[in-house]
Amino acid sequence: MITRELAVALRESGLIWHPAEGDRFQLDLPEEVELEAEADVFTVSEMTIEARQTPSGTDLAFNGTTEWALDAVTLADAVWLPREDQLRDLLRGTFRTLVRLEDTFSVEIEIADTRFVFEHPDPAEAYGQALLELISRSR
Repeated sequence: MITRELAVALRESGLIWHPAEGDRFQLDLPEEVELEAEADVFTVSEMTIEARQTPSGTDLAFNGTTEWALDAVTLADAVWLPREDQLRDLLRGTFRTLVRLEDTFSVEIEIADTRFVFEHPDPAEAYGQALLELISRSR
């Protein structure tokens, strides 16, 4: 799983999240709202947390099965933690290789005939770094 810091960087770079069953996220509420659950990782699921379309956008509705009282948060109050497969899919045609090295994984992408390599012990984090590079160069 990617770090919260990388997830926030991806969001701030313009990555758009369309919540789907199985997606993981953390809360990102204003500082004046203190919740112990902000560090918890939640999963979108019909039974517990579902994405609901509202006139103002998408809300993540907590269906009463969580341990604390929170009805819903807006998508802006959540930080998506994309899975490794989602990150790889988002790289689309730029993705070239994933190689396991001795202590790390290497992800290679190609943008405009230039190859970029990102290494990290967690392959999801290497994919995330590659996606951040792709987004920043696409702007």
